[in-house]
Amino acid sequence: MKKQHTYILITMVIILYSCNKTKKTEPVQAPIENIAYKKQVIYQVFTRLFGNTNTTNKPWGTIEENGVGKFNDFTDKALKEIKDLGVTHIWYTGVPHHGVIRDYTKYGISNDDPDVVKGRAGSPYAVKDYYNVNPDLAVNVENRLEEFKALIERTHHEGLKVIIDIVPNHVARNYQGLTNPEGVEDFGASDDKNVTYDVNNNFYYNTKEAFKVPAWKDGYTPLGDEKHLLEDDYFDENPAKWTGNGSRLSQPNFNDWYETVKINYGISPEGKKDFEELPAGFENEDYKKHFEFWKDKTVPNSWKKFKDIALYWIGFGVDGFRYDMAELVPVEFWSYMNSAIKMKNPDAFLMAEVYNPSLYRDYIKKGKMDYLYDKVQLYDTIKHIMQGFGKTDNIPPIQDDLKDIEHHMLHFLENHDEQRIASPEFAGSAKKGKPAMVVSATISTSPTMIYFGQEVGEPAAEDAGFGKPSRTSIYDYVGVPHLQRWVNNKQFDGGQSTEEEKTLRDFYKRLLNFTINSSALAGNYQDIHLFNRENTENYNDKVLSFVRWSTDEKLIVVSNFDAEKGYGFNLKIPKDLIETWNLKDGNYKTNDVLYNGFSSNLTVKDGVGSINIKLDALESFILKIQ
Repeated sequence: MKKQHTYILITMVIILYSCNKTKKTEPVQAPIENIAYKKQVIYQVFTRLFGNTNTTNKPWGTIEENGVGKFNDFTDKALKEIKDLGVTHIWYTGVPHHGVIRDYTKYGISNDDPDVVKGRAGSPYAVKDYYNVNPDLAVNVENRLEEFKALIERTHHEGLKVIIDIVPNHVARNYQGLTNPEGVEDFGASDDKNVTYDVNNNFYYNTKEAFKVPAWKDGYTPLGDEKHLLEDDYFDENPAKWTGNGSRLSQPNFNDWYETVKINYGISPEGKKDFEELPAGFENEDYKKHFEFWKDKTVPNSWKKFKDIALYWIGFGVDGFRYDMAELVPVEFWSYMNSAIKMKNPDAFLMAEVYNPSLYRDYIKKGKMDYLYDKVQLYDTIKHIMQGFGKTDNIPPIQDDLKDIEHHMLHFLENHDEQRIASPEFAGSAKKGKPAMVVSATISTSPTMIYFGQEVGEPAAEDAGFGKPSRTSIYDYVGVPHLQRWVNNKQFDGGQSTEEEKTLRDFYKRLLNFTINSSALAGNYQDIHLFNRENTENYNDKVLSFVRWSTDEKLIVVSNFDAEKGYGFNLKIPKDLIETWNLKDGNYKTNDVLYNGFSSNLTVKDGVGSINIKLDALESFILKIQ
């Protein structure tokens, strides 16, 4: 997608909506003509798990016991099937080389200490070498960069874009670059360790103290029952560095991110910023102006290191990044790095975790982020509804609150940090995700993200070791059973999938493919839920409805979140919307675009529309007006 289209969209929304925001039934978005882009879908895949066909799933199991997937498992056939699911981008999670409990010393890679590694396979968010990739993912470890390059090329050949992680807030305690480009030195290599803080130090130090391994709790030991040679409650780090989540303790807590160390971005321990801030009003400037602003400025060393890392991978063929915990890093740094990325690739796809809604606009406008997780508002609200407690009445106000930035809010129902929908701890059934998925994927112009295995109802029931059930482990070697049945010994054809799994995947395929081809879903939105709550008999807080439209497509979306009951009602379309659509009194045929099995007439009488709806439990319709 071209960025100028985004800016046109957001500008029109702000200007036109501000003139008409008094009526409850007014459009959240003003009409937009000549849509030049469509919605995007990101498939997040945990790279080392996707192609693993081993079903042993022994807690803390080794690669030999539990298996591991490789870059090469993403064959042309696998990538074609992912593309055909309705995907535009793949986020290959866990690609940069992070700490692993496996001996790769014959390849020049130092061993990692279990006392500062979570799980046997290690956390992908404790990166050990930013200029190389996880050796576990390669068939030939010596050629691991070449194997990843080949994967990028295969992915591009299928018409998909490639996203990988960058984790700017912290690195692994045992960071060691093996293939740094000429002139690049490791984090901390030139730090003055005699001071707690210096603007150009990469880390913060407790100058007179050595690092101590956390005190383990509740019977925990690294690697479970196995006693590793390096497992001795000791890791040589003197002086001690501050821990990734901000803990300043030389002996961090068991619940701290003790496997990582925090990066210093030029902010003193007292909170003073030792760098220039953006001028007033600069949030309204484009990335080119931001890039020019920083060209003659002196910036902290850590800024340069991460900018160089990002530009290295852009040059390698990567199309974008997912930034971990971006709000822990100053927004000025994001302006500096993201503008540099956009100068090299204006279409780079930049998405980030920011969980504080009060910071959203700064990180989008000043930090030049393309997309932020819509977690604490839409995701958390929908999850509550799926669990049977929340009300759909709480969704329209979220869209209203985010109306000026809704295009920048990434929607999801699963990712590696969140519980699987089908797990008992979340909803207990993948079917309960169907109405939520329809709403999440169609309510705004934002991209949609799904997590591998979500489309076949993976419940994450395995106890892999450090990672516990309800979330597919990101720390250990494990199989993903529901996905493995679809992988079918690397045939990638669903040959072992149950009928229920096939039906669910078909639903996702229909929905996602519709979203990336619909002009209406890249266009206008208006809530009709609150209007129907006040005016429609039998319409209730388990149902949600809204409309989407463009110049050539008009959609009515209605979903039933109730897992037990169906509902019938005469859905109302308010007068102002009928006028906007320029519909005269009469009958207009509508058809469901998901399954083409439901059709009904939209009747317009005295300028108000109505359509007879009968929804089964957990059923949704996307009705297109003919």
